[in-house]
Amino acid sequence: MTDPGVDDLVVDVRHSGISTGTEKLFWSGQMPPFPGMGYPLVPGYEAAGEVVEAGANTNFKPGDTVFVPGANCYGDVRGLFGGASNRLVTPAERVVKIDADMGPEGALLALAATARHAVAGLDTTLPDLIVGHGVFGRLLARLTLAAGGKAPTVWEIDADRAKGAAGYQVIHPDEDERRDYRCIYDASGVSSLLDTLVGRLAKGGEIVLAGFYPEPLQFSFPPAFLREARFRIAAEWTRDDLVATRDLITHGALSLSDLITHSVPASEAENAYQTAFEDPACLKMILNWENAA
Repeated sequence: MTDPGVDDLVVDVRHSGISTGTEKLFWSGQMPPFPGMGYPLVPGYEAAGEVVEAGANTNFKPGDTVFVPGANCYGDVRGLFGGASNRLVTPAERVVKIDADMGPEGALLALAATARHAVAGLDTTLPDLIVGHGVFGRLLARLTLAAGGKAPTVWEIDADRAKGAAGYQVIHPDEDERRDYRCIYDASGVSSLLDTLVGRLAKGGEIVLAGFYPEPLQFSFPPAFLREARFRIAAEWTRDDLVATRDLITHGALSLSDLITHSVPASEAENAYQTAFEDPACLKMILNWENAA
């Protein structure tokens, strides 16, 4: 492990989340070329833990609870994204202090910040339709309500995942007759849905691609032409998103409750990854690194 410098922190990770986006692509062998790609690697960008050493130039101290969006401190082992580790070294500028009472939910900050990044900004429109009621879709819906937006409709084809809505409606797409949505956020990552979504837009409507798509995207031009459809890609969070989302949670405007369905010791990681990626009942899997060998 890299020796820490005066600008670095050493963090003992308590909990890390398994991403069903990028980490599933690693696991399945479908990850496209990506900066820093190569094996062996340490995955994961959703980690929360305790500072155990703080460099002289940092504003942190031992005992602080922090969210860490991964690390690259493992020598010849690549940190892509480097958060699934018992201990890590990271520049303090990448870290965000969080409330210790968040517990395992602290590991969800990056996912919530990614959802916030999609809906925030002067040139963005809040969704009136969200596709997918996984953790990311739920966060998009919760943030829409927190921003004072009208309750969105959420599509979900899995009956179990359709449960758990708070303040908005979840329906099967076949039950929805609307064809005039102003803004559709796709949280599914399913590349083949574009023609279906274009057909649900109002004239001048927008589709926000908020998932990660390993396959090429394509759509039929005439329907999109007739609707003068617009497409926007929402990328990952920025540090400003992390801080703003942390503050929303701290002030009670955004809740991360009821999103974690599974948590196992890190020693059981092999089975945990398989469950996270193959079990539809698993919304979010957390690895518990406390007392890890």
